[in-house]
Amino acid sequence: VQVAESGGRSAQAGESLTLSCVVSGRAFSLHAMAWFRRAPGKEREFVGGVTWKNITRYSDSVRGRFTVSRDNAKSSMYLQMNDLKPEDTALYFCASDTRPWRDFVNIFASVYDYWGQGTQVTVSS
Repeated sequence: VQVAESGGRSAQAGESLTLSCVVSGRAFSLHAMAWFRRAPGKEREFVGGVTWKNITRYSDSVRGRFTVSRDNAKSSMYLQMNDLKPEDTALYFCASDTRPWRDFVNIFASVYDYWGQGTQVTVSS
């Protein structure tokens, strides 16, 4: 199984940015997917995710600004980030849930077994 993120770049506060994640080697449509991020000097944290039934979940810090979506035909997940803030600066990771058909998005990294290498987002004020 391979997971690959893309789309990270430098941005100004207030701008929008979309990250993409492509998964190969797994029945993508059956697994919940999630975005995590790790800011400099901080622990990795849950950002948002989507179940196989398109139920989404977000962290408090991004709810209302970020949107997670998936396209099963393309084995892809997306993170639309609006109104970016300097505190959104981090390495963003995409991850696939270990268990298929889970009907909720888990916020704990331990339940995700396949991860990408990350894509860097840097937001300046």
